[in-house]
Amino acid sequence: MKISKIQALEVLDSRGNPTVQTTIWAGEIKATASVPSGASTGVHEALELRDGDKKRYNGKGVLKACKNVETKIFAAIKGMDVSHQEKIDNTMLELDGTENKSKLGANAILSVSMAAARLAAKCQKLELYEYLAQAYGYTPKLTSKPLFNVINGGAHAVSSGLDVQEFFIIPQSGKFSEKLRMGAEVYHCLKKLLDAKGLATGVGDEGGFAPTLGSNEAAFKYLIEAIKNAGYVFGKDFKLGTDAAASEFFDKKKSLYILKADKKSYNSSQIYKMYKAWLDKYHLELIEDGCAEDDIVGWKFLTQELGHKAVLVGDDLFVTNLVRLQMGVTQKIANSILIKVNQIGTLTETLSAIKFAQKNKYKVVVSHRSAETNDDFIADLSVAVNADYIKMGSLSRGERMAKYNRLLEIENLL
Repeated sequence: MKISKIQALEVLDSRGNPTVQTTIWAGEIKATASVPSGASTGVHEALELRDGDKKRYNGKGVLKACKNVETKIFAAIKGMDVSHQEKIDNTMLELDGTENKSKLGANAILSVSMAAARLAAKCQKLELYEYLAQAYGYTPKLTSKPLFNVINGGAHAVSSGLDVQEFFIIPQSGKFSEKLRMGAEVYHCLKKLLDAKGLATGVGDEGGFAPTLGSNEAAFKYLIEAIKNAGYVFGKDFKLGTDAAASEFFDKKKSLYILKADKKSYNSSQIYKMYKAWLDKYHLELIEDGCAEDDIVGWKFLTQELGHKAVLVGDDLFVTNLVRLQMGVTQKIANSILIKVNQIGTLTETLSAIKFAQKNKYKVVVSHRSAETNDDFIADLSVAVNADYIKMGSLSRGERMAKYNRLLEIENLL
């Protein structure tokens, strides 16, 4: 089970941009992992190393990151037992030596971290979720609610004109395969509804529709109608949620949240009122990034007013970073954390954040990125750590379906 060879490859993600894919060998056994990328990235995220050569992929190439994997990282971890995840990850962190992994690149480090875990599972003839659960002290369970992002706006679908980035439908009961079926049925009813209204049914980066609706609230109304058209009871069979990605419409100079689609603006002490109105009208179960990443005042108001009524998820706020999560717990802001492995860069750091969240009764939402690959690592991760929610996009696009279909396989195995 000792690492004997590493190979990194520049491949393309779901937006057609380069990303890192790494294969690790232990003798004749090998495993591969590829790294996703975000569009609306938080300023506190680990750094994704890009080449900057405008002659290749408009400067977005990752050949430097790939070289770092095959040279510096391989030299440091060659011969290590692949099951010693923490040792492998800490060796890479020490080798990088920067707070945001800017020397080696979080994309280089993560590709090795994920591939090592997958290889360890193969060497032990375990499913990845089984291996991760055993390694970190869990009993694997598929109990997560899926957050189906069926209407895209914000940075994921700029042409929509919507300020809010994601609008979720959230099935309320049944095993995972039944929730997936329910979501797919509503998704197709939504397409028919938008078609009938003469609205665009092209999809955004995460597979949701990106129609020009005129206001953010209009998206909720279309979701309610689609749920009813699919034969379900709104508020019982389905509730709604949103990833506001508020950092994207927060004007730092004016200290205002400016919603162009609604022709409204709010300051930090007011923004919760908008979400409260939506929560009361539209059965909102979950609000992600309701305030900007560094607007602690806004987060405090939001948590005090709505924390007992809704799941308030910190994504850009926490960026899967234990230190920032500890700050959130101390400040009593949010009540849930979004987990994106590429925000922090290693599996060890990811699990530290998950463990701390669960210890402090924060819910855990395992999430994809807007630029994905067909790698289904996060499906196994969500089952291994008993995540409360899973967020993998809409009910279209192959890079999203790869993860949902993996969860169907795991449900069958369990």
